[in-house]
Amino acid sequence: MLDPQSPSSHVAQISPFIELDRSAWAALAPSIPSPLRETEIVQLRGLGEPLDLREVGEVYLPLSRLLNLYVGGTKSLHNVTSEFLRERFESTPFVIGVAGSVAVGKSTIARLLRELLARWEHTPRVELVTTDGFLFPNAELERRGLMARKGFPESYDRRALLRFVSEVKAGAAEVRAPFYSHLAYDIVPDAQVTVRRPDVLIIEGLNVLQPPGPGHRLAVSDLFDFTIYVDARTSDIARWYEERFLKLQRGAFSNPRSYFHRYASLTEVEARQRAREIWHSINEPNLLQNIRPTRSRASLVLRKGPDHAVSSVLLRKL
Repeated sequence: MLDPQSPSSHVAQISPFIELDRSAWAALAPSIPSPLRETEIVQLRGLGEPLDLREVGEVYLPLSRLLNLYVGGTKSLHNVTSEFLRERFESTPFVIGVAGSVAVGKSTIARLLRELLARWEHTPRVELVTTDGFLFPNAELERRGLMARKGFPESYDRRALLRFVSEVKAGAAEVRAPFYSHLAYDIVPDAQVTVRRPDVLIIEGLNVLQPPGPGHRLAVSDLFDFTIYVDARTSDIARWYEERFLKLQRGAFSNPRSYFHRYASLTEVEARQRAREIWHSINEPNLLQNIRPTRSRASLVLRKGPDHAVSSVLLRKL
């Protein structure tokens, strides 16, 4: 038991978050049936992520229900505000930000939440946009000397991302975002993702919780209605990244059109060494310097254990 007078106990008492272990979190929505089949879950999960029906039922169904309640609460607030102002105006999309490191599983979580939220009342139209599309094109990154810092905050066209989300929140009938190809590892010219007034828009990316940069008053995170940070130990994420790199090397990298095709012929030892070099020179510094410091800005934190399963949930107090 913690000593009530100890510094660690004091910190625990003044935390802005309520922390629930997995069993306590799962007990909040014990009777919600899963709307997804095992085959659908297999299609949603990323490389090396053991997502299954149990994980969905115990972690993500309660989360989707909480988000559904937040959306409903926001709609109710919109209605009473309209009455107070004696003016009728349409509600705008509820925007959710999902942040976390490379290889932590945030993309899988964003895809899963899109499918689950679309099954709930009040949120049938759910769109997902990743911030990859707002990276500067490779040619521009090369011109700026930022190719080795791809994924760092300065490698994104933050004004374009802010403009995109601002237009969505303003209720624009149609908003377009650039399209990013993971095969080409670059923005695809003349290709776009179109968002048409969804009930919910999920924005997923490494740095979506960043505060305003120097000289700027507004950040994209200021426009989110709810934010999720996917957390894990650095050593676990490094291992997951290495294993994912190996799977990609045996799969997607073998495509001659892949930007990383040059890695396809590496031996396993060479591939592991290259993955560690990339992790230590790019992904780990980005995590420690830019991504993890934004964790405290999240509405909710999903903490993962070494097996990629969520072990606890931290929810910001209202």
